[in-house]
Amino acid sequence: MTHSEPLPPATVSRIVDSIRLTVQTRHLSPTHLPNTDTIIRLLEELRALIFPGFFGSRTLTADSLAQHVQQATERLAADLSRQIRAALAYMENLNPAAAGSATADPSAAQLPAAASPASTPAHSESGDARAQCLTIAFLDRLPEVRRLLALDVQAALEGDPAARHTDEIIFSYPGIRAMMVHRVAHELYRLDVPLLPRVMSEHAHAETGIDIHPGATIGESFFIDHGTGVVIGETTHIGRHCRLYQGVTLGARSFPTDAAGRIIRGQKRHPTLGDRVIVYASATILGGDTIIGNDCVIGGGVFLTRSVPPGYVVQATRPELREKPDPSSGPFEWGGSGI
Repeated sequence: MTHSEPLPPATVSRIVDSIRLTVQTRHLSPTHLPNTDTIIRLLEELRALIFPGFFGSRTLTADSLAQHVQQATERLAADLSRQIRAALAYMENLNPAAAGSATADPSAAQLPAAASPASTPAHSESGDARAQCLTIAFLDRLPEVRRLLALDVQAALEGDPAARHTDEIIFSYPGIRAMMVHRVAHELYRLDVPLLPRVMSEHAHAETGIDIHPGATIGESFFIDHGTGVVIGETTHIGRHCRLYQGVTLGARSFPTDAAGRIIRGQKRHPTLGDRVIVYASATILGGDTIIGNDCVIGGGVFLTRSVPPGYVVQATRPELREKPDPSSGPFEWGGSGI
């Protein structure tokens, strides 16, 4: 087949039929979904606003800071509002009965009654007002996000003897990158913004290998050392001054189901860590009723499904090691030329 020859009609027809038959993997609607490329770009703009001078503009001075923040915030607000509006419109079409539910967080912005998505068509004026209100509420929380991230950066410096300066941590540590995205996504999650928080968190997961659900609640001065393979589930609660190492899982022990076998959502499935808890590499802690008390240390490789009182150290039984010569390797001499 040359480049100019059309595809056989039967091939195109089979592809079209497969799209029509698989409702889970298509979106045929006049309602536009949020744009993932735009969401990822917004994350980069937020990073430049959270860590000014490290990312984005390199010409910032004390005199130009206010104007820079004004311009960056206005640009960010316009794009974020459009993405939030698209997510709200999508949810309206997907489930009109649930779309008008109250925001998940009691401290969320007070939205105009006329902006209830259940009673307004997609892209309506009141729907735009709701998106704008949520955008402003999110931006109002950025100072607190910056405060928490400053404490996270300091915790990394104090917790990692290989770190030489906070600048190095901001530039290069995957744990800080993951936490920047999480603290942003978590605020959108608290405001009950659909889709965007999960797109953000999964982008950070792909970048860093650290998987934090945007619903997880994480206290101040949190540090993930190395980080690859860390999993923190949706209903996890982590206290202040905690530290996790690579490969740690804070997960669910089981998924409760109803009489029809469907997963019951909205229940606490993931563990709670108190303040000043350290969890070493490859430890697994499971269960919504599992509470790790303040000042506990969970050793590497521990598999834990029960609560631990404050101040305890939990260690796995050390495996028995056996050493024997490998007959296929021949004689071996310490200190030889091959060492």
